[in-house]
Amino acid sequence: MDPNGSQWIPGSAFSPLGERPMTKDNHLLGNFELTGIPPAPRAVSKIEVTFDVVYDGILNVSAVEKSTNREKKIQIQHDQNRLSQEEIQCMINDAEIYKKDDDLQHERIVAKNALESYSYNIKSSINDNQNSSKISDDDKTKIKHAIESTLKWIQWNGLAEKDEFEHKKKEIEQRTRAHKNRNRPTNRFS
Repeated sequence: MDPNGSQWIPGSAFSPLGERPMTKDNHLLGNFELTGIPPAPRAVSKIEVTFDVVYDGILNVSAVEKSTNREKKIQIQHDQNRLSQEEIQCMINDAEIYKKDDDLQHERIVAKNALESYSYNIKSSINDNQNSSKISDDDKTKIKHAIESTLKWIQWNGLAEKDEFEHKKKEIEQRTRAHKNRNRPTNRFS
């Protein structure tokens, strides 16, 4: 956050040589910062990133924050951070060798992100007066505690396996659903 209270978002452009899903396994082409972003809850700011390859291998990268239309552009010249043919071939070979591991890692991260997104969505829903007015204060407190506990678990277990993240998501879904359903009016005649 800068002194004016606005946020900045770092960005990086990577070469997907070999199509490795993890950023750390790809080649960094350049960095940029998108500044002057107003503070917002998680997942509210929308950033549109565009990659445009122009003549002679020059790459233009632009990022626009949609609510403010703030834009940052970088141009990556063909010779900046350039890899040799040998390095490129090595990256392509690594992608083939590690494909199965990369796929498992991707599935693990998707499961982690699903748990984290679900938790933040429920947290946001509970904090939204319109939605939370249907839930008792006691149940709100219990749901908030369960969500905070889950977010701490994610923080401490970021390298957990896919099935652990999926199990934790089912667990938190059941806990939050039970509290939400308890507060719904029931039809005695159905």
